[in-house]
Amino acid sequence: MTAETKTELTTVYQVKGMTCGHCEGAVSSEISEIAGVSSVTAVAATGHVTVVSEAPLDEEAVRAAVDEAGYELVGLAA
Repeated sequence: MTAETKTELTTVYQVKGMTCGHCEGAVSSEISEIAGVSSVTAVAATGHVTVVSEAPLDEEAVRAAVDEAGYELVGLAA
């Protein structure tokens, strides 16, 4: 058996409009459906959404997922 090394990328996005745990769950759920995403952590207090993925994500795919949840992707967090 060969050990395979996987490299994961962590990207932090700024999302506008999240105010509560329900918002965090909705955004996390939609982004989690993008292929290659292994985890999503949304924090309404900061508007930051941390996404761990196997490869760089298409920002338009992330934007579409955030839109589907009913929020607005501002872009990468500073």
